[in-house]
Amino acid sequence: MAAQQKAQWMGVHIMAPRAEDVPLLNRAIEQTLAPLGVNVLILEVNYSFEYRSHPELRASAVLSKADIRDILATCRKYRIRLIPQFNCLGHQSWAKTTFPLLVKYPDFDETPQIPLDNPDIYCRSWCPLHPKVNDVVFALMDELIDAFEADAFHVGMDEVFLIASDQCPRCRGKNPADLFAKAVNDYHQHLAKKRRLTMLMWGDRLLDDSVMGYGKWEASQNGTAPAVEMIPKDIVICDWHYELRDEYPSVPFFQQKGFRVLPSSWRNVQAALALRDYARKNATEKMIGHLCTTWSSGSDIARALLDDPKASDSAKQAVQALKAVISQD
Repeated sequence: MAAQQKAQWMGVHIMAPRAEDVPLLNRAIEQTLAPLGVNVLILEVNYSFEYRSHPELRASAVLSKADIRDILATCRKYRIRLIPQFNCLGHQSWAKTTFPLLVKYPDFDETPQIPLDNPDIYCRSWCPLHPKVNDVVFALMDELIDAFEADAFHVGMDEVFLIASDQCPRCRGKNPADLFAKAVNDYHQHLAKKRRLTMLMWGDRLLDDSVMGYGKWEASQNGTAPAVEMIPKDIVICDWHYELRDEYPSVPFFQQKGFRVLPSSWRNVQAALALRDYARKNATEKMIGHLCTTWSSGSDIARALLDDPKASDSAKQAVQALKAVISQD
């Protein structure tokens, strides 16, 4: 029980809204998230920001620093901690679209021989050994840290399937766990040691599927799992699982390894409640709360939070699960 009393994070993860929908998100924070007791909001920005250091990496629709400060002001009014996220290493494409970093800097690509419309792959990765990639990425991180006035930063790093590729002259033949750990440690050095921030990341690549039995999405089948022994223990692990199971063995596993753990659910109400309840039963002082992911556009989620019938079914389901997890707290 004492461990549960220390679990103070009630978090929600959303994608960045369109700039014109910032007032809508602020209204959703004020009218729904704050009354529910949400005290952490992770805003996944990626390339949707008006970057000044590398304007060539801006997405087609971006938030300005003023937009972020507007959201920040609303969060602070309701004592909600606003944390930026920039997806690192993996998730550098989606469907047929490759994101700006690998379009503008093709030499950063882990699999440069794959066409930019991404046939037969899930998501591209950047090369963790390229000598210039971190200079670019850290500049983007620093701009987000400044805009958010952040004390924490989420680096993503989920579902990295393309690593140690034979197509990469630097990574070819290398150990995937060593490469993944190097990337984690590089980001930790910049964020935690240099900038004095708390670093968060998704946990799936640190789990050995042959032990956990989660499958290739929620755990690793490509050799990255041993990296769990090679990275700092002050990283907060967002341990996401979206299917209904009797047990979620990664929850005690990460705690036993010394990490703070934030179990993370999505839109399946029963699965979200099962993960939350299992985590509570297996809580130590390392269990710090719960994170509800949404995986719809920030604009769509804002509408769902405000009970707008125009919201997508996926957004409505995510909000239903979010409310179930929190309201039964």
